Amino acid sequence: TLLAKAVATESEANFISVKGPEIFSKWVGESERAIREIFRKARMAAPAVIFFDEIDAIAPIRGFEYGDSAVTQRVVAQLLTEIDGISRLDDVVIIGATNRPDILDPALLRPGRFDRLIYVPPPDYKARVHILRIHTRNMPLAEDVDLEELARRTEGYAGSDLAALAREAAMIAMRENISATKVKMEHFELALTKIRPSITPDMLKFYEQWQERMRSTRGIAQRIPGYV
Repeated sequence: TLLAKAVATESEANFISVKGPEIFSKWVGESERAIREIFRKARMAAPAVIFFDEIDAIAPIRGFEYGDSAVTQRVVAQLLTEIDGISRLDDVVIIGATNRPDILDPALLRPGRFDRLIYVPPPDYKARVHILRIHTRNMPLAEDVDLEELARRTEGYAGSDLAALAREAAMIAMRENISATKVKMEHFELALTKIRPSITPDMLKFYEQWQERMRSTRGIAQRIPGYV
């Protein structure tokens, strides 16, 4: 999500954010209409960036959906039509984010639709230091707080995990003393016992294998080193 916003900001384009599950409606035809409306607005506001968050909720592999599969199939078909149909998408960039690339409809991943598949791994050490600094910049830290040491001890933590770690440390300090003026290293130590990484080794292995599979079949899967 942050990457998509950065793209829109740097390009000075209009940013249209779409949450995958919000597309679906209980009324017949409304889900497909929502897709058409998104692209209509993007064409009118071009240059624009359309960002589909949790795109796997919109475009799973057809034939394997749960619930009303007919609606899902129509939504996928409408999405594909808008991306490479008769109406051109001049100055409109489409970005999708998912943590389940394996269930995306293969038609969506063909060249000419989503041309670049980019794997964003968990933040590396240097990135974790920067993320911790961002989430503690307005926090009164004691002199013994060592963010670099915390970064070394948070291998595998996602950006959201590090944000939660900083919040938890602040809450621990307040629970200890409601009048506390500093957050100490001991508070972060306790927070580390409560906030664990949300990304497991098995998940990392799966994403790495999927990336290699896409690279071998398409030759364009990319990796963003560290964390942006």
